[in-house]
Amino acid sequence: MISEAFCRFGYASLFDLSPELPLGSMFFEVLTLTDTAMPVDPKLRSLNIDVPAQPEVLVKLSLLLAEDDVDLPTLGRLVESDMSLAAAVMKAVNSSLYGLKGRVQSVQQAVMYLGTREVAAVTFEYGLRAVFPASPELEAVWQRASVRGLLMGRIGQALSVDPWGAHSAGLFEECGKAVLFKHAPDTYRPMLKAAINDSDLVEREYEAFGVSHDALGATLCESWGLGPAAVASVRHHVRVNALRQLPAQAPRRSICALSALANALMTDPATLDEVAQAVAPQAMLDQTLVLRGARKVQQQIEDAAVRG
Repeated sequence: MISEAFCRFGYASLFDLSPELPLGSMFFEVLTLTDTAMPVDPKLRSLNIDVPAQPEVLVKLSLLLAEDDVDLPTLGRLVESDMSLAAAVMKAVNSSLYGLKGRVQSVQQAVMYLGTREVAAVTFEYGLRAVFPASPELEAVWQRASVRGLLMGRIGQALSVDPWGAHSAGLFEECGKAVLFKHAPDTYRPMLKAAINDSDLVEREYEAFGVSHDALGATLCESWGLGPAAVASVRHHVRVNALRQLPAQAPRRSICALSALANALMTDPATLDEVAQAVAPQAMLDQTLVLRGARKVQQQIEDAAVRG
């Protein structure tokens, strides 16, 4: 299975670096300055559910990546300042997905090889894990997040659809579950086990808490300064994956389409053609190119699993 192959590599990514865009500008829409981040919805505050603040390392990273010309040595020093983050970056660069002949020995070397896009992806995944309690239930969420982010980012790259925006949307898609787990673990743990699927889970969440994980996930994305397209994809992912209907007013609906494609690859690859046929026209994407890009990513994953 695709998810099993990806989970073997942890934080590793399939992204190629794109020379067409300045390193800083490709992140500007998603990694905004902290003073432009959206406040938490007052309605959610009234429910007394805490939405974690953006970790300091991500605040610093966002400020650095918002610059037009990102200084990689400075980025390396930022990574080195956090031992756990540095370990995550080293794990990524030395994974079999990159196929390096020798092991990278230093953070600065890793940053130079990975580039800003990869470092940002690793750092955001690390930041998400850091603000929530460790548990088997959430470990499953983070593993799926890593897989989904890589799938969406890589397919986005193949289709020239904002690879970093797609990656971040996939990474954050289920983060609302972690918010509810942290808020009420004894209530939410059996709810996660009992739910047949995410549509069923959303109904249970709303009955118990008055809010669902898709809405909470979108709120977390806004408060951490992610771009509107990523926020919309997180907010609507349950409906998109269940009904294969993209939200009419969402910015850059193509990212929502990538969510549906990634979900098909992760849960039932045999439905990929059906999903592409349903969502590609809604996102004004060419169905043939969509299938070609998704299958290319699928093959890359299978090849990486063999190398691993």
